[in-house]
Amino acid sequence: MSSPTLPVPVTTTSGSLLPVVALPQGELLTVNANDNPLIRDALGPGVHFKPLRLDLEKGEWVVLATFAPGATVPLHYHTGTVDAYTLSGSWHYLEYPEQPQTAGSYLYEPGASAHTFICPEDNTEDTVVLFSVVGANVNFNEDGSFHSILDTALIRHLTGALAEAQGSGPVRFISGGFAGFDVEEA
Repeated sequence: MSSPTLPVPVTTTSGSLLPVVALPQGELLTVNANDNPLIRDALGPGVHFKPLRLDLEKGEWVVLATFAPGATVPLHYHTGTVDAYTLSGSWHYLEYPEQPQTAGSYLYEPGASAHTFICPEDNTEDTVVLFSVVGANVNFNEDGSFHSILDTALIRHLTGALAEAQGSGPVRFISGGFAGFDVEEA
C-alpha cells in the first residue's frame, strides 16, 4: 500500500494560512437519497431502506428506512447506540405504546436497549425514519429464541443482492475504512 498524501495546509478563502493540518479531500462525501432506489422488503414485508453510509470496519450504518403501514421489526437488542429521526408517518415500540414517534421526533437509544418496532396498520402514509446505528441488532423470534443479526455487513450484502434481484441498478453509498498497513517514509 502506498503512503497517503500528506495533509495540505488549510487556508481561508482569501488565502491566509491557518495553523491547522487537514486531510486532503478532493470532493465532498455526499449522497442524495433521491438518486438511489428503495431496496424493497429487505428486512421483511413492508420494510424498505436506502443505504447512505455503510462502514464495515467501524460497524456503523446510516439508512433511510421506509415502513409501510402495519410493518414491524421483531424484538431486537442493540449492541451499540442508535439515533433515529422520523421524517414522516408514525411508529412506536410495542414496549412503549404511549410514546409514539411522529414526523419531527428524534429518538436516542442507548446500547443494550431492546424493543419491538411497530408501524400502526391505520397509518395513512408510509413512515420514513433516518437511522444512524453503531453495532448490530440481535433479532429474536416470538418465542424469544435467536433469529438473526443485522449489522453493516448484512446490510451491505442485502443492498447488492436485492438491488440486482429487483433490477434497480447500482446503489451509491458512502463506505468507510479499508484498514491496512501504512509506512511513513523518512
